[in-house]
Amino acid sequence: MATPLLSKHALESALSSEQRLISTGRLKEENPLDTSPSFRLFCEACRRGDLKVCQEHITQNININARDEFDYTPLILASLCGHYEVVQMLLEQGALCERDTFQGERCLYNALNDRIRNLLLSYDYSKSTDPLQPLAGHITSLLSRATPKTSDIAVHAGDATFTLHKFVLSARSPYFKRKLDAAPETTTWRLSQAVPAESFEAAIRYLYMGDAQVKLVEGEEKQEMVVAGVEKLSRMLEIPLLLEGILNAGDRRQARQRRTEEVERGRDQLATWFEENVLRHKLEVDTARAEDVQWDRDNGIFADVLLRADEEAEEDETPDEVSPHIPQVRNTTGPLNGIPIGHFQPSRSPSRARQPRKSILFPAHRAMLLRSEVFATMFASPFREGQELQHLQIVPVDCSPEVLSIVLTFLYTETASFGLDIALEVLHAADMLFIDRLKQRAALFISTLGNGSASIVEAENPRGETDAEDPINVYDVMRAGWDTRVHRLEEFGARYLAYRLERFIDEAEFKVLVQESAARIQGRQEIDTVELVDDIRYYLSERFRLRFEDAGLDEMMDEDVNAETSVPDPEAEAAESKGAVQDDEGVDVRSGLTPPQEDEFAPVVRTLDGEIAGDEFAQDAINYQILLGKIDSLMENLGLDG
Repeated sequence: MATPLLSKHALESALSSEQRLISTGRLKEENPLDTSPSFRLFCEACRRGDLKVCQEHITQNININARDEFDYTPLILASLCGHYEVVQMLLEQGALCERDTFQGERCLYNALNDRIRNLLLSYDYSKSTDPLQPLAGHITSLLSRATPKTSDIAVHAGDATFTLHKFVLSARSPYFKRKLDAAPETTTWRLSQAVPAESFEAAIRYLYMGDAQVKLVEGEEKQEMVVAGVEKLSRMLEIPLLLEGILNAGDRRQARQRRTEEVERGRDQLATWFEENVLRHKLEVDTARAEDVQWDRDNGIFADVLLRADEEAEEDETPDEVSPHIPQVRNTTGPLNGIPIGHFQPSRSPSRARQPRKSILFPAHRAMLLRSEVFATMFASPFREGQELQHLQIVPVDCSPEVLSIVLTFLYTETASFGLDIALEVLHAADMLFIDRLKQRAALFISTLGNGSASIVEAENPRGETDAEDPINVYDVMRAGWDTRVHRLEEFGARYLAYRLERFIDEAEFKVLVQESAARIQGRQEIDTVELVDDIRYYLSERFRLRFEDAGLDEMMDEDVNAETSVPDPEAEAAESKGAVQDDEGVDVRSGLTPPQEDEFAPVVRTLDGEIAGDEFAQDAINYQILLGKIDSLMENLGLDG
């Protein structure tokens, strides 16, 4: 049964009410007008269903919830034109579709089909309008998470004790930052008795990206004391929006807006702190000496673990070849806030011997690494990684320093920026560390920028052109999809191969990939098909059928296509023409007409096997049969059914 939608009158009423709130400044415009050329191109890509162009604009931080001069948002355009994958990508990237808003109802009302409408309805508020909620939820959960222990400061307020994290306090409150910069070794702090514990709890929940609210207490006088304490803490800790959020609890829409803005502000503060402290103080050391680094636990950035990533060795290098003249540690920034981080040796002249591999050590906080299930299990275990020692433990991570930097940035800020050249490495690292959101983001990035259906034909085919080099290695993408169990990549790889099958069908590695796909079926029987080949056949049919449907030539996909698309012979037709008599110059002596001559400069339409086709549609129909025949021959040569 279809979900009832708002009537036209209700939509107009919702719009006028929303406009009044926006005009008075009580509500933020969620769909601002954007007439810039870049946004116009973005909307056009959503209208066409061009995933690649859409993703490229999103990575340039375009506002995906803006509207064009015709009052359409990108999500409305994509849903109206029936582009399911574009709609899905926009929703995953934070596009708005709330049922109680004008644009949200408009989007649902204009959806082309029920499949897209159901997809829109499945993205509730928590998914569509608050993409930072996982980050905020994790930081808030640190207040009640007992194991593994990650807190490093205890604050006493009245009879209550709060176990907190210095890096969160320093990032979110200018007051705490000054105090902890001056005395980073502080482990306890006592609040004035004049401030109720309930007031401090409200301030702490706010700093930990939780909801700004005050617990109800018995007695009106006590409640007034709690609110007065919140006001005092708001000034002292320099977080003025805390009191404003508590006192001005408006309607649900405004509360959501305030909550979203505060989470974004908290993320930005944490991101700035992360860049200025964690990334800035990473160490570059010789791999052979990496385990000798000693970083004191009492350090200026409150790190409690070191993550190590090794650079790949050159082809002629071996890890055991280490020159005794190489300094033990090279710190790129010097001591942290005046606190020594371990054994130091001054930089020396480089040795003539070949430099050994390098390793990068990233100072990190276990509290944020817990977002990875692997780290959460590791730090809660009774083994070495779960113990607290005088010096920070070094935990190696099997990825490049560049990828580890991306992983850490995501864990701390919920953002990830990387190129297509390392997207597969990011995917494998996220899968290894059980960071599902980063894994899905990398898969989305690969499947959109890789653009499986953008290039349809080979350069030798006059229907179109392809780039000189593929932006990705589709074989690696397919294997990555299998290894990481990301179905999106499997679909993308099959589509990519099908839309360029004439290029790949004769490659030896393609045959190997087909064999690997067949081997993935445990206890394979002779009647079992090959999943990859089935998918390629499906997308190959889609590739050609879409063109024929657009031209109204569906019948050209029939099996007897060769008979239907045979090329007429002009000479034979002339010979069969009744009474046609030509002189030496080719002029019909009866009609006086000269038969049409072939234009030697006109492009010749040829099929994949080099034969001349009558037109481009005949070429497509014949090519489709040729490619299907090549697939059948390949399967027969490999001894596979299907």
